[in-house]
Amino acid sequence: MISREAALFSGAFDFVFTTGGVGPTHDDITMSGIAKAFGVQLIRHPVLERTFHERYGKAANDAIMKMAEVPEGAEIVEFGTNNFPLVVFKIFIFPWHSALSAGKIHPCRERFRTSEFFVKRIYLRANEADIAAILNAVVEKNECVTFGSYPILGNDDYQIIVTAESKIRADLHKSLEELLQKLPQDIIVKVA
Repeated sequence: MISREAALFSGAFDFVFTTGGVGPTHDDITMSGIAKAFGVQLIRHPVLERTFHERYGKAANDAIMKMAEVPEGAEIVEFGTNNFPLVVFKIFIFPWHSALSAGKIHPCRERFRTSEFFVKRIYLRANEADIAAILNAVVEKNECVTFGSYPILGNDDYQIIVTAESKIRADLHKSLEELLQKLPQDIIVKVA
């Protein structure tokens, strides 16, 4: 079951998280299921093997060492304050069901950090049809900037908010200046 779901979801979504099923008992089948889903072997990860030997000493029996098994090629992110680390192999494998709700996602948060986005908004007193040709021309010339046009109903001050966003500040300012120069000045309420 987990094999099918892991393969299905990883093909459909950018990020997939599993929780639980990585312990020493017969029903802890997450690691083997994920290995099967992606056609790789289940191996003992040297970091986990060493950690469990250090932690349990002579009590590190086969059941304990079962927890050192991960899909071949898996990455051990970190233990943090957990007894078991976050494991990443195409999907994020958390050790227990409450991992996400208990704030245990911190070991992987840096993976989701992106560079800063720069955003500007232009508030206009006009109809979208009045500015469409101007906006479309600016959009066509500025591929590094994403524009949006949003009609606002029931507002006496402005009827459209045009957004411009980019990861490159200079591109944002250049395209924004171009748009502001082409728009009729009497419809511009404010730029924020």
